[in-house]
Parts: sequence; structure tokens; C-alpha cells
Amino acid sequence: MKNHILKISLIIVVTMFAFSCNDEFLERQPLDQISNDSFWNTENDLAVYNNSLYNLARNDYNVPIMMGHDDGFDSHRYGIWHMSGYSDDTAPRHSRHTEYQRVRAGKHSYDQNLWYGYDGWNFVRAINVGMDNYDKASVSDEVRNKYVGEARLFRGWFYADKVSKFGDVQWVDTELNIDDEDVLYGTRDDRETVMDNVLADLTFAAENMPDDWGDGNAPGRMNRWAALLVKSRVCLFEGTWRKYHGGTNADMWLQEAADAALELIQDGPYSLYSTGNPDMDYNAIHRMTDLSGNPEVLYWRRYELGIYTNHVQSYHRGYNGGATKSFVEDYLCTDGLPISLSPDYMGDASFTDLFINRDPRLRQTILHPDDADFYMYGNNTGLVYPKIQGMTNPGQSTYTGYHIIKVFDVNTAYATYNTSSTPAITLRFGEALLNYAEAMAELGTITQNDLDISINLLRDRVGMPHLDLNPPMDPRYAGDGVSALIVEIRRERRIELFMEGFRYDDLRRWKQGQKLTVPDYGMRWDAAIQAAIDPAGEATVQTSLVDGVEYLDIYKGTDFATPEFDENKHYLWPIPVSALSQNPNLGQNPGWPGIE
Repeated sequence: MKNHILKISLIIVVTMFAFSCNDEFLERQPLDQISNDSFWNTENDLAVYNNSLYNLARNDYNVPIMMGHDDGFDSHRYGIWHMSGYSDDTAPRHSRHTEYQRVRAGKHSYDQNLWYGYDGWNFVRAINVGMDNYDKASVSDEVRNKYVGEARLFRGWFYADKVSKFGDVQWVDTELNIDDEDVLYGTRDDRETVMDNVLADLTFAAENMPDDWGDGNAPGRMNRWAALLVKSRVCLFEGTWRKYHGGTNADMWLQEAADAALELIQDGPYSLYSTGNPDMDYNAIHRMTDLSGNPEVLYWRRYELGIYTNHVQSYHRGYNGGATKSFVEDYLCTDGLPISLSPDYMGDASFTDLFINRDPRLRQTILHPDDADFYMYGNNTGLVYPKIQGMTNPGQSTYTGYHIIKVFDVNTAYATYNTSSTPAITLRFGEALLNYAEAMAELGTITQNDLDISINLLRDRVGMPHLDLNPPMDPRYAGDGVSALIVEIRRERRIELFMEGFRYDDLRRWKQGQKLTVPDYGMRWDAAIQAAIDPAGEATVQTSLVDGVEYLDIYKGTDFATPEFDENKHYLWPIPVSALSQNPNLGQNPGWPGIE
């Protein structure tokens, strides 16, 4: 059904309507024998057409919004889990992830076509084709608006992603043809104009999409609640961007974010997944292969043998490099204090000491040696971890020593080659709680009740102490220029949403790019730990002193050893030379070179 698309003349835009190479504009949609004049009649026609939008959005490389896992072998290279490679959360070292390493180190350039963001403009054109034809159907306004809202959700979400990466872009909301040269060779529209249109799209979607399509979260179509979550995400990004980078109406955007999240929290049918086991529930939701009816999941991507499969679990076979020292040290102690302040912190002189008296999510995210058999990490029992790159003992190796288990599932990890059914959570309720708390804190109007209906629900699930309005300032973040409360809300976001595609964009919107100038370190690697873990001296990684102690230095000796972040240019991505050569009127983003 999803491929049952109209015989419509598809004129592919050849200039600004992409920040990509020319190849995309030679693409043609699949055509069948149904004509445009005879198609737009029934509700089923509208549903069939919108199905094609989901099909296009499934290509995460071109349309990086409702991200999941790529189909086939490249699913260990493209997809939502891998987005952490741009940030300080993971340290990928495999050659297949060079693009992540390049962006992470600030080494990307305008003549490189970066992943996730430059392509997919045919998706907007497909949406606008629908927008020009939905009115032809003989259906009620209520029915029509369901599908119009669905299309506008896609369009607003897609444009918000483009603005987050490039700033000013060209807003197009009609079906263009080759004669529309004033648009095709025009300049970019300013950020505020585009985002006003984005807000209008997302608001219409949230007001007109149904609460439930009757699909039982199977998964099927996104609903009104999903639209509210997307709206809160987009508005939070834009509000904090304008607050910290400069811009108008920051508070309006933050209030829109808070209102959308609160409506979902108070009126929606969703809640945090919990069985009452704080030591397992957080990990469990991310290992489920069937998320139908899960109370926390608003939208997810299903994979099934013979239909659509992935190879994503190969990511745990050295591709991700492992979690970083920076990430692991952000987990609070069980007294609710950061490691810099808590008397309960045991240090890292022994690898297992890291897990003592820490937020239970740490042991549900990073492999504790005693849990290797439980998770069947390495598809066998009796394996010894951590295992560092170069060590020859059986099992999976990592560069940092911090093996990621949050999304590891042995039942799909070792399925027949390229046939994994690992699902991908695209939208979950936990994010709404974080969005609401952060928006209210940034507005300066947050109350203890606001914390109790958001952040503290996440903490309740794992048995952690509640956050109050006046937490102590973590000395490590005293220079960030924000309150201790905002520090803790940001920390909660980093911990809860690890490997869900947020960290890099979060640092950009907070104007905290300098955090990306700190090299990626792994576990402590002094003589005592080497003797305990690698007595044969097989590990091949490098080390550096951090506060007088040796730690694994993941990129030492590589082109990415000294990460950079230029405040004048790296918050936005460059317009590639291919697009500039087609249309010089686009102009280049600040700090990046143009064309001669």
C-alpha cells in the first residue's frame, strides 16, 4: 500500500531545494497507472498517499527526523543510536564512522557532504504535492484535516531539522516546477520566518490529528500525542537557541514547548514503563523486541524478517568505541549528589568501584563485569570484561572500556547475518518529562510540583532521590553560566536519553560547544588496573594524564586527537560547495568559506 503512489509529474528541484549533490534531483518517485485526476477521492486515497510519506521518512540518511535503524548492512553505520558519535557520549573508532569522528573533532568542511541533514528535499516536495490535492477528496473537513495534519507534522519536523543545522533555509510550501526560477535561484528565508511556519504546521498537526488511529500502537501512524511531543522538542530547541545565541521571542517558544509537553503529560494515555524493579526497568524497555501497547512508547519502528531487517546489533562489536569517561562520570551517586560532592563516591581505582553507590541507570547502561553472563554479552558465558581493543581473550572489545548495554539484546545481536529485528524507539514519554522540566526552568517559572510531575518520575523509576528547586552546584559545571537547577536538568537529560540522538544538538542549542574541545577519554589505565585487566599488555590504545592519573585517550595519535570547536562557525553546518555552485544566492554560513 505504501508504494501505491500516484502518477504525478515529479519535477525535481535542482538548486536551493537541497543542500546536496545533483544526484538527488535526478530521482523519480515510483509511478503506477493511477492518474492524478482520478486519485484524490476517498479517505483511503489520502491514507494511501500519506503512507508514502512514512515510506520516504524511513530513509534516515535523507530524512533524519523519526529516526530508527537503516535497512540492511549499513544499519550499523546509519541510524539513531549512532548519533551519539557526534557528541562527547561515545568514541567511535571504526573507519565506517569517520564522519562522526570528523564532526566530533570539528574537522568537517564545506566540501564534504555530511551525514544526516543534506538530502531529502524530495520529501518536502511529496508533502506539498499532497497539500495541493487533499481538498479534492469527498470527505468531511474533520477527516481531511487528519491527513493534512499528518503531512504538516512531517513538513514542520523536517524543516525544524534543517533550521537546526543550517539556520536560514528557503521555505517552500507549494508544488514547484522548473519555471519557478525566483524560488529555485532565490535567497534563503530568515530563520524566524521559517520557524513561524514550522510552528504553524506543528500546531495544526497537534490540533487536528486523532488521539488514536485505532492501530493499537502496533506501530502504525503517528497520532496527536506524537505531534505534541515533536512540537515540544522543536520549540524547546528553538527557545533555548534564541535564549543562548540571541533571537526574539525566546520565552514564547519555551512556553509553547512547556504547554505541548504538559498537555501530553496530563491528558495523554502514556506513562513511564515500570514493573517496580528499579534495577532493571530502564534497561528492559530498550531491549524489548515488541513494543506494541507499551505505555511509554508513542512511536517506534518495527523490523521483521522477510519485510525489513537490520544489522544494528553489530554496533556492539567494536563499532561504537564505547561510552566516554565524561558520560560515565555524569551519573549521580545514590544520595543524589554528583561525584564531585558525594562522600559515597568510591572513585575509579578499581573498575567495579565506579558502579558502587551510583544511579542504577549506570549499571543498566554500561556493562558491569558481574553482569556479562546475564546479558550474554559476547553470546557466551564465562567471558571476562572489560575487554580493551587489542586484547585477545574471547568476547567483544571496546576502546574506552565502557561497554554499552542499554540497547544490547543477545537474541537479536547474534541473529543470522543482517536479519536482526531490533526495534527502534522514535518517540517516548520520558522525553516529554524532560522537555517540560527544562522549558519551565529556562522560563524561570518552575515549581516543585513541576519537578515532581516530570524529572522526579524518572528518578522514581530507578529509585533515585528527588530533585528539588535548590540543588548544590556541581563544581565541574560552575562555569556554564546557568543555575544549579538547570545543570541538574541537563544532566538528567544526558543520562536518560543516552544513545537516543540528542546530545550533540543539546550542546549546540545550549551554546556549550566548548565541551566538545575536551578529548574523549576512556577508563582509568594505571599500572594496577592494567595488571588486573590486561596482564599480557595486549591493549593497543593510547593513554594520557588527566589530573595526574592515566586514562585511555581514544583518539591520541589520530587526526582527531585535539578536537576543535570554533564558536564563530561550528554551531551551524556549512552549505556545501555543490549547492553554492548551483546557486550562489544561497550564501554561506558564518565562518565557512564560500566559493571563489
